[in-house]
Amino acid sequence: MKNVIILGASGNIARHVIDILVKKDDINITLFLRNKSRLRNTDISGCRIIEGNVLDFNQLKDSLTGQDIVYANLAGDLEAMAKNIVNVMDEKEVKKLIFICSIGIYDSPLKPVLKPHRKAADVIEASDLEYTILRPTWYIDADEVDYEITRKGEAEKGSVISKRSLATLITKIIESPENYIRENLGVNKPS
Repeated sequence: MKNVIILGASGNIARHVIDILVKKDDINITLFLRNKSRLRNTDISGCRIIEGNVLDFNQLKDSLTGQDIVYANLAGDLEAMAKNIVNVMDEKEVKKLIFICSIGIYDSPLKPVLKPHRKAADVIEASDLEYTILRPTWYIDADEVDYEITRKGEAEKGSVISKRSLATLITKIIESPENYIRENLGVNKPS
């Protein structure tokens, strides 16, 4: 049995991940978000729900007790959030982190809107966690699963990815956390 906590559980991608994970008998899910009324999933009856703020160290620490995998899909002060997540995971000895960033964080010059994503990735890569950073292209609502990955340092490809495709990849990493350890991956729909 794997214990998975989803930080930012009301997000668009997290919603799709939750819909996939709730159908699996070998995964316990904790949903961590600021306001549980924002959850739009049809079936979350088996999930533990925690209202909280990722920037609150003690609240996050309590929530990570007993977790095996942390999946973070956040917005806001990403660098501060990443630092807090890394510190709490180190203290609680939770090793696997899946963190969503953005395409283009290694472009030069770096667009100002992407600086928080780049800073978060830098914090995570400097840690000793078994992280997988995902850098998806722009999201679309297509009902398809069709994606490819690029590794850090390779040219990013494509311009879009379906939310369902990205959620499928995240779910595969949750199911097999030994894959993509300490990897930073671009994700896109094949051209």
